[in-house]
Amino acid sequence: MIDKKNKALDFAKSIKKKILTTAYNAGAKSAHVGGALSCVDLISSLFVNYNIFNSKNFKDDDSRDRFILSKGHACLAYYSALNEIGLISDNEMKTFEEDGSNLLGHPVINKDIGIEFSTGSLGMGLSIGIGLAIASQKKNKNFKTFVLMGDGECNEGSVWEAAMSAPNLKVKNLLAIIDKNKFQQTGANSEIMNIDPIEDKWKAFGWNVMTLNGHDIPSILSYFETIDFEKPNLLVANTIKGKGFSFSENNNAWHHGVISKKIYEHALNEIEET
Repeated sequence: MIDKKNKALDFAKSIKKKILTTAYNAGAKSAHVGGALSCVDLISSLFVNYNIFNSKNFKDDDSRDRFILSKGHACLAYYSALNEIGLISDNEMKTFEEDGSNLLGHPVINKDIGIEFSTGSLGMGLSIGIGLAIASQKKNKNFKTFVLMGDGECNEGSVWEAAMSAPNLKVKNLLAIIDKNKFQQTGANSEIMNIDPIEDKWKAFGWNVMTLNGHDIPSILSYFETIDFEKPNLLVANTIKGKGFSFSENNNAWHHGVISKKIYEHALNEIEET
């Protein structure tokens, strides 16, 4: 567990820096920074703990675990993680948001670089994940499916249709994660569409539910060891939008924005000091 913890902490620090640099290089095209940073520790823990892309022939490995970034606008965290494990090259990261690039502002399916589904139309990922989990059962493959959603995304009715369906279909080997950073594009969730008490609602549908600090990597990894995959599971991860940099933490102006040279250089110094 200590090795996994240290690996996940290093992984998270590295992809925070990649998010910052890629967003800065995007210039006036700008990027969704806040929501990417809030889910870094969750993605890092998943990638380190589970067999998602560990095989060199992962595309042909039908028994490996699956990951769906349902909150597709947080793709910089996803691309940075795929770069960290070698599926996306450094040169390709520099093409983010450029015409003809594989790395657009929302993920577009490209299994060669680890993007298994196009997402960004919010509310779709959990239904896809349920389908994958059912396929796992029918094929007797026993792979696990992980779906990362945003709390603002939970305004979408399709999320609740899926939430109601999974226990009814007796879905196994599924973990949905809500990145609860408490904001969406136009403001605080509590003011736009309050989803609380979120835990009680999912429990009522029949899910196993856990709530954790979404930036506490040791606690996240420990939770992974306790999951009962005989039922669908939900992790409510309390997070901070823009986590990791003073300019962006809990600042919803950085839902989507342009990073100046001054901000970039200051933020680089901050991450080196952590």
